[in-house]
Amino acid sequence: MSAARRPALPALTGRTIVVTGGTGGLGYWASEQLAQAGASVVIAARSSEKGAAALASLRAHAPGADARFVHLDLAELGSVARAAEELSALGRIDALVANAGMLATRGRTETVDGFETMIGTNFLGHFALIGRMLPSLAAHPGTRIVHLGSISHEFFRLDLDDLQSARRFREFRSYGRSKLAVMTYAFELDRRLRLAGADVASIVAHPGFSVDELAPDRDILPRPKRGNPITRAAYRTIGQGKDVGAWPIVAAAVDPQAEGGQYWGPDGWRQLKGAPTVVGAKAYARDPAIGRRLWAEAERLTGVEYGLPD
Repeated sequence: MSAARRPALPALTGRTIVVTGGTGGLGYWASEQLAQAGASVVIAARSSEKGAAALASLRAHAPGADARFVHLDLAELGSVARAAEELSALGRIDALVANAGMLATRGRTETVDGFETMIGTNFLGHFALIGRMLPSLAAHPGTRIVHLGSISHEFFRLDLDDLQSARRFREFRSYGRSKLAVMTYAFELDRRLRLAGADVASIVAHPGFSVDELAPDRDILPRPKRGNPITRAAYRTIGQGKDVGAWPIVAAAVDPQAEGGQYWGPDGWRQLKGAPTVVGAKAYARDPAIGRRLWAEAERLTGVEYGLPD
């Protein structure tokens, strides 16, 4: 496949989009692309220092950008509650991009609330944030909630009796299961929103195989990896930069053709790279029986209830 061209975005002036984890990686690139199209961008993340660097970079590459930072630590339910209140007070939010996440922890670790860190951050933190913000999000028609999926969801099934890998922890498996949990929840959320008659779309997007080494350089923290010519050439055969990997995420948030329940990703071989399009997720992730059990466990663990029909 030839190099994918960056898709044209609609004018986003007047729209407000929240991006969790927007200080680096895919979240930063999604924020920059949205800001360049005129959106007001709110970066919600843990580090104010990284936030300041990201905002400075945004304004350098999207002159006149309307962007701000809100503190959010998804690994702490108290921080999630405070951020949800602050974000809800902004008024209309056109899209919430639930991007932030942990890729690795070098052994099993736990959040402040005692959750295994990857499931606690990638899934439970966002479950609590979205649940607390849902009344505000649903107050305005056409709102979108975009969740970050992963190709890795295809390799695993959830262990709903050991969601937090307490009995046996394997890092990549726990990561893959956390992303599968995110996707299963996202599809279940869209199903429940439809049952409730809410004009809110829950959509999943994934970046394919995307790396910093193939993306343009940005003055953010930490500085993105640049690699060497050999490394970049090897990556280029199967992957793409995180700037391109952000395209399906941005498309899910603003493309006029995007709809609730869809799964967006690259259109290339095995969805590793390419232009954004609607792709297939494994049937397990869309199973309502699995979704109901996962939902009940998430409500029990976080104490956040959505009040949606099931």
